[in-house]
Amino acid sequence: MREFKHVAAIGAGRMGRGIAHVFAYAGYRVTLADLKPRGAGEHDELLAAARREIEGNLAALAELGAFDGALIPGMLARIHCTADREDLAEVDLVFEGVTETMEAKAQALGQLSSAVGPDAIIASTTSTLPVDELAGFVSQPGRFLNAHWLNPAYLIPLVEVSPGTATSGEVVDGVREILEKVGKVPVVCAATPGYIIPRIQSVAMNEAARMVEEGVATAEDIDKAIRSGFGPRYATMGLLEFVDVGGGDILYHASRYLAKNLGSERYNSPQNVLDNMEQGRRGLRDGKGFYDFDAMDVPAYLRDQQARFVALFKHLDLLPPPGEVE
Repeated sequence: MREFKHVAAIGAGRMGRGIAHVFAYAGYRVTLADLKPRGAGEHDELLAAARREIEGNLAALAELGAFDGALIPGMLARIHCTADREDLAEVDLVFEGVTETMEAKAQALGQLSSAVGPDAIIASTTSTLPVDELAGFVSQPGRFLNAHWLNPAYLIPLVEVSPGTATSGEVVDGVREILEKVGKVPVVCAATPGYIIPRIQSVAMNEAARMVEEGVATAEDIDKAIRSGFGPRYATMGLLEFVDVGGGDILYHASRYLAKNLGSERYNSPQNVLDNMEQGRRGLRDGKGFYDFDAMDVPAYLRDQQARFVALFKHLDLLPPPGEVE
């Protein structure tokens, strides 16, 4: 595993603060830098606010029992806040988290290319901009990739890692390994608009808003349905896993019905769902679907799935107690 000792976050806004929090909490030396041109005293004011927010978030987690609050001073001591790019000369990994415009990214990545050493990995955190286009602003683009964190970055485990066409495999592996080491859950995905989560959630959020507009249900009832059904279900199993367990044919027929009766092609299934139907790969009961169930201990898998449901619903106070016979 590539060794990382010094991690930096560029941009002292919400994302940079969250990333600094994560690595300081995990024991790393961290530099939180604000490199944007500002007036006298503005850098100090912003960086002081960033430190206060990180301290406040750490204190809140400690109060909730996540860890011993006596560790907070040591965590904060590991964070160096600066407006001097020369302080980045010895970083091993730097996350760029400036404003989501190509102009801001170009300026920041250009600065980083000359500020960090030639072996330092540079990662953007963009949620929208093309990785290969951003790579053009970085010297030695083989060391560049995107790492899309979900806010709040210090809480949400997922990080979507998107290499560009020039990114070396060693860089991808190194970033995945350090993210796992600090308690994150990295997934690798192609550098396409929306990556994984933004693409899925934009469809879901727009559909929820559309149902309010159509008078299907109130916003309150739609959100109640999400919190007590949709959300817990997909916190314990993935979307494609659920397709396989329930049966791909159910998705196929439901999609055709919705597309016809709601008058919108957006409900139709993609080609791979149709292919699975034609090839007898409907999921669990056929042994194969998006997953290969022939290669797993299915009874153990189902018991584990049930245990996750029970634990989550119990935690959410959604598991009803048994009734008493009068």
